[in-house]
Amino acid sequence: MKPQFYLVPRDVLTSHLSRHHTLPNFGTVWHYHPELELHYIVRGEGVRFVGDNVSNFDAGELLLLGENLPHMWRCHEKYFKRDPKVTAEAIVVQFLPDFIGQDFLSKPESAAIIHLYEKAKAGLVITGETREKLITLMHRSVKATGLKRVVVILNMLEILCESEDMQPISKKSSYQSSKEEADRLNKVYSHTLANYKRDLTLDEIASVANLSVTSFCRYFKIMTKKTFHDFLIEIRISHAQRMLIEDSSITAEAICFECGFNNRSNFFGHFKRITGLTPLEYKRKCHF
Repeated sequence: MKPQFYLVPRDVLTSHLSRHHTLPNFGTVWHYHPELELHYIVRGEGVRFVGDNVSNFDAGELLLLGENLPHMWRCHEKYFKRDPKVTAEAIVVQFLPDFIGQDFLSKPESAAIIHLYEKAKAGLVITGETREKLITLMHRSVKATGLKRVVVILNMLEILCESEDMQPISKKSSYQSSKEEADRLNKVYSHTLANYKRDLTLDEIASVANLSVTSFCRYFKIMTKKTFHDFLIEIRISHAQRMLIEDSSITAEAICFECGFNNRSNFFGHFKRITGLTPLEYKRKCHF
């Protein structure tokens, strides 16, 4: 994936950026930046893209993203209807690897931090006691000033370095790209997310990318390391998972057609391949 470079609007006189913001949604731009990022979803739901992974996100999720790891949180459609009662909220802490100084990482005491940075290149989901401690510190970092700002973020790093409450999200990868490539891929992503429920042909999606079908298939595979068909299936299964979680009374057959599959066996096969469970097993697990 070669996403759009994003310039984090950070004051050069501060060590890092901490924001607690409420927005209509989290945007639709697939992007990356050299800063590492702690991202806590206070309110919101949808589908997140991190590296080569496509998954659902909900309120309460906390991630650590490594430098130049592409990401995007695509909220559900209700967040794009300009309803003032429906908003997304997050706390974001962003910092460069050498935020204290260029020689910071050369110190012997920083070995654990370097190891953490390396793991973060895959993106990490943070859970358990670590999650609770970090959320408290993230709230504190938004209001901290002076030396306390540096102390808070060092506390975060210490907790992360000592924690085992983290699971990788994606394959390790970082990207550089041109604006033209990023814009084209963003159009493909947005069109797919808006139309995944219906029959989305290669002719149609190639037209969105302003390419021939052959060129588009080659382009998409190079950019994402997967076929467009595989990507579309991942989007559909991701939404099927959410429907099973949100409504315990809904049947797998109903979800099958609601998510764009045209027959049950096709849906069941893809669901089991991606999640490792049948829809019924997944439903029972979520509502246990």
